[in-house]
Amino acid sequence: MGKVINTTNPSLQWSDVLEMINDSRIDSVGLNERVNSLSTRSIKKDSKLDALNMIVSMCDLTTLEGEDTEGKISQMVAKAIKPDPLDTSISSVAAVCVYPSLVSIAKEKVSNSNVKVAAVSSYFPSGQVPMESKLLDTKYAIDSGADEIDIVINRKAFLEGDFRKVFDEIVALKEVCNDVHLKTILEVGDLKTYENIRKASIISLVAGSDFIKTSTGKLAIGSSRQACYVMLKSVLDYEALSGVKAGIKVAGGIRDSKDAIRYLVMINEEMGSDWLSPNLFRFGASSLLDDVLKQIKKLKTGAYQASYYFPRG
Repeated sequence: MGKVINTTNPSLQWSDVLEMINDSRIDSVGLNERVNSLSTRSIKKDSKLDALNMIVSMCDLTTLEGEDTEGKISQMVAKAIKPDPLDTSISSVAAVCVYPSLVSIAKEKVSNSNVKVAAVSSYFPSGQVPMESKLLDTKYAIDSGADEIDIVINRKAFLEGDFRKVFDEIVALKEVCNDVHLKTILEVGDLKTYENIRKASIISLVAGSDFIKTSTGKLAIGSSRQACYVMLKSVLDYEALSGVKAGIKVAGGIRDSKDAIRYLVMINEEMGSDWLSPNLFRFGASSLLDDVLKQIKKLKTGAYQASYYFPRG
């Protein structure tokens, strides 16, 4: 028997990880055909409005820049709580995401709302620091009030084939998080192949991640429906093994509602309606929100609104 390695799923062992990642062969032709076929599905007008409102509720607004100030955080939070101040039927977004040093400010601003505060940690986006620093960074964010933590896998260790190191780091960070939701970013643009995305997904999930996320948004190559498809199949395999439902977050390069709806169709068709919830599916694309709001306004009034109609986050 291998060593028990996951306190959230004590029945799972490192041998389970090895068995799953050693069987990571993927039929790329079949995958692409399936993803392309799903992208041709159309939805009716009434269903489209429901889908657009759902996308708003699944969005995470993010600001991760050196110029972030309290004023900028306040603007983003205001938009997160009331994406369209003149249409109260539109829900708030799922979360705002900031650096650890700004968590306490964001937490104060979201009070009396349903918006969560997420913090990137473990020295996002590179993660190239000693493990002790990653743990301290994460603990600081949680102590400051973060509801969710976004970490990045150790891509250096992964690409060197040291999968156990990648796994052990996530386990240690999940132990610091405890009940705080842990979203683990794979950075699919660095992983290059579907097989690597599959391996990184399984490692992250069995290590205790509540969500797996495509990208940091800091690379030219962000999310793709193909990468999401590999990840969703990994999530389903993990559920079959553990009985635990994990979430997926797609980030980077999703800029319009048409593309976002394609993701919803794929999730619904392949995973089922259980995953059509902010608790299990998120969009990490701040620029997406404005387009979705414009499409909602168009469906309701018959006319598009100018970009400046919606407040900047």
